[in-house]
Amino acid sequence: MTLHDVMIILVLTFPMFIFTIYPAIRLSDYLEAHHGIQESQKRSVMLVVTFLGALFLSSLLYYI
Repeated sequence: MTLHDVMIILVLTFPMFIFTIYPAIRLSDYLEAHHGIQESQKRSVMLVVTFLGALFLSSLLYYI
């Protein structure tokens, strides 16, 4: 994997945010309702799930 590949995957991450924001919000709401996480943890879950989901989708898009 070259630097060029990494750069393209990171650029493709931004459009993938469209597809990963809603599931991240739903997951954080679920965790807050059923497991009682705090608001700061809820925001952290949203950010991490959104970024990792977008990174996963962009890498799939690049390599498949």
